[in-house]
Amino acid sequence: MQTLLDISQKLSKQVGKLTFSSPVTHVYNPLDYAWESYAQYLQKYARENVPYILLGMNPGPWGMAQNGVPFGEMDLVKNWLKINAAVGKPKDEHPKRPIEGFSCQRSEVSGKRLWGWAKERYKTPDKFFSRFFVVNYCPLVFMEASAKNRTPNQLPASEREALLELCDEALREQIRFLKPKAVIGVGQFAHQRAEASLKNTGISTFSICHPSPASPKANKGWAKIIEKEMSGFGIAF
Repeated sequence: MQTLLDISQKLSKQVGKLTFSSPVTHVYNPLDYAWESYAQYLQKYARENVPYILLGMNPGPWGMAQNGVPFGEMDLVKNWLKINAAVGKPKDEHPKRPIEGFSCQRSEVSGKRLWGWAKERYKTPDKFFSRFFVVNYCPLVFMEASAKNRTPNQLPASEREALLELCDEALREQIRFLKPKAVIGVGQFAHQRAEASLKNTGISTFSICHPSPASPKANKGWAKIIEKEMSGFGIAF
């Protein structure tokens, strides 16, 4: 069976061959230039038969784009997950979105909420990862000329379909390795992709509120909201 390292490297190479048209001008692939830290994350924390997968959409500019870890809020990645590694540069770097690796001083709000909840609830990474593992559906970051972020669902249909086909298959391969009871989409897009790609597999899929500050709901106490949502699915803490 393929390992998660094999699956991720294959996906990185596959999506690296795709092309994207205007208004997308820059595409970052942290599975390429931040591979060392992502590999650390997998090697330290991925384990078979984890009960639940938290599935994000794609990297944020101040999180995984900088350090390779899904929802990778820098302080928590370095000081709680204890991951640190050399990070390279994307092939075509946007001047307004420089990759500074572990020197980046910006904070990823979504990641601060997600990993902050994990730390508060479970205290240690080992206790958290005995219950959950966090992955992103799509490894790519899309930007317009202005540096505005563009999400995978905003791509033109033909480009989107080619990307989703590869990401769907990679998700299925990861699930075959991890063997969870359920996949929890962090936000509606991730849930929709989990539902579509894992139908007829026997894996349950659910959705929780995305921690983005762009979500009014998330700004009203995200941790309490998602615990209530997950409790409704029968997930105990």
